[in-house]
Amino acid sequence: MTTLAFAALATSACGPLDARPLVGIDVIDRDTGQWLPEVHARGSDWIPGDPGHRYSVRLSNNSGERVLVVLSVDGVNAVTGETASPSQAGYVLAPWQSTEIAGWRKSLDDVAQFYFTDLPDSYAARTGRPDNVGVIGIAVFRERQRPIVYPMPAPPVANEQRAMDKAAAPSAAREASAAADSAYGAMQPQRIGTGHGAREWSPVGQTTFERASSRPSQVTQLRYDDRDALVAMGILPRNAWRYANDDAPRAFPNGFVADPPNW
Repeated sequence: MTTLAFAALATSACGPLDARPLVGIDVIDRDTGQWLPEVHARGSDWIPGDPGHRYSVRLSNNSGERVLVVLSVDGVNAVTGETASPSQAGYVLAPWQSTEIAGWRKSLDDVAQFYFTDLPDSYAARTGRPDNVGVIGIAVFRERQRPIVYPMPAPPVANEQRAMDKAAAPSAAREASAAADSAYGAMQPQRIGTGHGAREWSPVGQTTFERASSRPSQVTQLRYDDRDALVAMGILPRNAWRYANDDAPRAFPNGFVADPPNW
C-alpha cells in the first residue's frame, strides 16, 4: 500500500545534493496500456498525450531507504490540490517500492482519475491556475537517519574559480538553449492538460516522515502535449509510429483466447 506523509522538516541543515536519481517516473496510458515514450528536446523530456485517455504516473524507488515523493501535475499538488511546492505533503515509498498514482487524491480511499483533455477543461485551468499546465513533476526527499557530515571549506582559489564558473553558467545555458531551439520548430501554445475525472477506489495510509533536508534530493519533470503540437515543434517526427492505430501486421493481434462458435 502506498502511504501518505504530512511530513515535518528536520531542523538540521543538509549536505550536498546527491545527483543519483532516487525515484524513477514514467507515465502510462491506461486506455492502451502503453508506457508513453520520452523524447529529450529543448532541454526537457517530453511525452505525447492523447486527449480523452486516462493515465497514471508510475513512481519507482530505486533505493534501499524510504523516500518522500511530492507529485505535481500541471503545477498542482496531486495530494492536497494546492499550488505545488516541494515542502508539501506527498507519497512515501518503501525501499525498492513501485506504485502507480492514477488521479487527484480525494480522500484516503479514492482519487479522481487523471486524463488528458483540452487545456480549458484541465483541473488547473478550471481552478484559475493555467500557467503551468503541461508538466508532471516530482520532488524527492530522503529520510533523516543520522547527522550530516559537512565537507571542509574549499580553498580561496577554488572558491574564486567556482564563482567564475557560476557566473559563466547562465550565459552558457542561454547559448545552449538558443542553439537547441534553432534545431526545432517554433514553440506552440499548450493544447492539452490534465482533467479531474471519475472517482475510483485507491486506498492509502498515513505515516510520519522527517526529511533529511529542506531541499529535495531530486527534482524531475516531464513536459507533455498532444502529438500534433509535438510534431509542429519538431520534437516528434511527422511519421511518428503509433502502435495502437497502426495497420501493419502485429505479432499479437488479439489479447486473449476467444470463445469457440456456439459456446
